[in-house]
Amino acid sequence: MGNKKLQVWLPLVFSIVLIGGMYFGFKLRESTPSGTGFFKADKKTSLQEILDLVRQRYVDRISIDSLQNNAIDEMMGHLDPHSIYIPASNLQEVNEDLLGNFEGIGVEFNIFSDTVHIVHVIADGPSDKAGLQVGDRIIKVNGETVAGKNISSDDIKKKIRGQRDTPVKVTILRKGEQKDISIKRGTIPIPSIDAVYMLDDTTGYIKLNKFSETAYEEFMRSLENLQKNKISNLILDLRGNGGGFMNEAVEIADEFLSDEKLVVYTQGVNTQRREYKCRRNGLFEKGGLVVLVDELSASASEVLAGALQDWCRATIVGRRTFGKGLVQEQYSLSDGSAIRLTVARYYTPKGRSIQRSYEKGKEKYLEEIADRYENGEVNQLDANKIANGKIYKTLCGDTVYGGGGITPKIFVGLDTGSLHRNVTELYGSGSLNDFIYYYYINHLEEINKFDRPDEFITKYNNEEARWQELVKHAANDSIDLTKISPADKDFLQKRIKAQLARYKWRTEGYYEAINSHDPVIKKALEVLKSSSLGK
Repeated sequence: MGNKKLQVWLPLVFSIVLIGGMYFGFKLRESTPSGTGFFKADKKTSLQEILDLVRQRYVDRISIDSLQNNAIDEMMGHLDPHSIYIPASNLQEVNEDLLGNFEGIGVEFNIFSDTVHIVHVIADGPSDKAGLQVGDRIIKVNGETVAGKNISSDDIKKKIRGQRDTPVKVTILRKGEQKDISIKRGTIPIPSIDAVYMLDDTTGYIKLNKFSETAYEEFMRSLENLQKNKISNLILDLRGNGGGFMNEAVEIADEFLSDEKLVVYTQGVNTQRREYKCRRNGLFEKGGLVVLVDELSASASEVLAGALQDWCRATIVGRRTFGKGLVQEQYSLSDGSAIRLTVARYYTPKGRSIQRSYEKGKEKYLEEIADRYENGEVNQLDANKIANGKIYKTLCGDTVYGGGGITPKIFVGLDTGSLHRNVTELYGSGSLNDFIYYYYINHLEEINKFDRPDEFITKYNNEEARWQELVKHAANDSIDLTKISPADKDFLQKRIKAQLARYKWRTEGYYEAINSHDPVIKKALEVLKSSSLGK
């Protein structure tokens, strides 16, 4: 009988408890400050409220996404110069460079005379397999015309890139004949290494353009190939290298430094000190080492150069580096966009901050590199121009500086002798690029006789005939080259030869040609020679 009464009253008891709980919970929430405690309110920010009001009440149609992006950019602009917002539409392109690959058809192109010209086809890539050739002109992509004055490189990239294994049809013009070619897109590598070759019998050269996810792997392959030639010296060229992943720089440093030496440490207000040390025996812990830097060497480049300088493992040659010593982490946002937020600073083993001051604002910070050209720092080193003047001593007693990038031990100034205005016009108008490309296409047969860049550099010597062709080409663009100085003429001839080598052998050919008369390379070789004589 008792059980039957319980069965009757139990639902009623549960209902009273539930209603009572809801009532007292509501009263408790009313008495609790908004946005606190267990009953935290999902309260919109003022920014979100404004965006909602604009969306619902504004007199005209307006892109809320653009408005929101502008607001975020304004907020990020009040942080350091390297904390940035990346809209969803740009995120893939921004990430591709550091990932070391993208998905596309495997060609390099330039736009000449309002037409897309293929200037390089990656060996064994999708376009190579489909039969595209250097000199082909792309006139349609998937039936859509891409020739004309309004085309841009970005437009072409968007049309020919796409998901791996998807087809794209291009219509090309080859020797006056149209051809339709179907290409299956693939994964295309973006190399971190521009050039690897022997400068002389004992000295290897590696040009590293960025610290992508594949940088260390590519570097190791390059160094192992050089060591087959039994190198005793190495020149590592970091000029123009804007950085990338710090861990790749740490891994490369480990190949040069012995024991468990500190490479770099990071620290911030909300980030505890974290040290990065060597972990294994390196591939080149002994031997002459020179690292080349300039005002565009930044971030991970400065981490590597700073560690090798502090431990006296390498001689740094060139010009003062950019001075970017802030650590960014990328955070994804719900709409597919992202922010790269500065979370810490880099410090060299001796405790030097790499970062130069940005207290005068982002605009002034970015102008500082241009200021170096105007105030003469790129021509002559002046330690007084380094930002905070903090002085440190390396392991071997050399004086180094903090707060303004990495200052080289051996300074090599930039030759900023003024070029004739007709030469600068030749460059600025694109006329020189047009000439080099068409010269290459029209002289393919004779250029293809050379198998290696060094043979081309030393034996392809019809400079005067090529010069007369350039003078005639420039005259057609109303540019007179007949009155320029011998120095300007020599400058142009060397650049033309280097660019022709680039078309034939890509960046490796270019650097072999340009390095053959580079004063920084010459100084680096002198440093290595003098250090070997001193042993």
